[in-house]
Amino acid sequence: MAEVWGVLAAVLSSAIGGTSIGATRFLVSAIDPLAIGSFRFGIGFLLLLPIALTQAMQWPPRRDWPAALGLGLLFFAAFPILFNASLIFTTAARGALALSTLPLLTMLVGAALGSEPLTARKTIGVLVTISGVSMALMAGLAAAPPGAWRGDLLMVAAALCMALYSIWSRPLICRSGAVPFTTLAMAAGAAVLIVAALTCGSFAPVAHFGAPQWFSAIYLGAIGSALTFWLWAFALERTTPTRVAISVTVNPIAASLVGSALLGEPVRWHVVAGIVTVFAGIWIATMQPRAKACDVQPALREQS
Repeated sequence: MAEVWGVLAAVLSSAIGGTSIGATRFLVSAIDPLAIGSFRFGIGFLLLLPIALTQAMQWPPRRDWPAALGLGLLFFAAFPILFNASLIFTTAARGALALSTLPLLTMLVGAALGSEPLTARKTIGVLVTISGVSMALMAGLAAAPPGAWRGDLLMVAAALCMALYSIWSRPLICRSGAVPFTTLAMAAGAAVLIVAALTCGSFAPVAHFGAPQWFSAIYLGAIGSALTFWLWAFALERTTPTRVAISVTVNPIAASLVGSALLGEPVRWHVVAGIVTVFAGIWIATMQPRAKACDVQPALREQS
């Protein structure tokens, strides 16, 4: 049952993440990627910190801090810079499709590092979901701006950062819990982004923000950061990195709907076919012998 909750949390996290792509795409016309990341993870950290402090949760042990902070820089600094920069060059639909390579990257990297076995069923499920994403975003993919390939490559690089974070962070999350680890990691990324944004003068355009820009920034911080990445860490406590990562294929569906509503990016009938295919792929990949939730925890306790 724990793994079912993990998969559901990952799907919800990815669906919310899809709406964040649309909000980010809206903000890149007003402020640069450094400022967007600063708002997103600065607000997210401020919202998670009181929860971590008031619920008497166990913080990562001191020996885990270097790894936690390093992973925070990877996921909450390098990832958002690549993610936000990619949407300068490409559409929300294409960016979301490039991000949906995450389960494939996670599966391959996990197998290469020996953290998760590569199975035929898992491979088929990943390939089916990516096919569903391609089908759902067929129209959006055709409407590409000049030089969109630059944005696509940046988003694939962002997906690789996310894959490494998902694999390397799981043992640490299992030791301390989702909220404390995410809060500590997010603090590291947010601090670097804010310092870089202040140095580069990235906050100057904020003086001209209207209500839509402020709403998008606050939405990214509260929903697209605090809630989204807590759900992601919650999922990693309960199931394997690839099963969590495969849920990101829900992300483009949400992104295409937001892109259509806010940005006028086209969505047509084939989105329905894509949705069905995506969920079929998730079912194929997850309906196999279950992994234990936080199966690394006993070994970690022995080291304590």
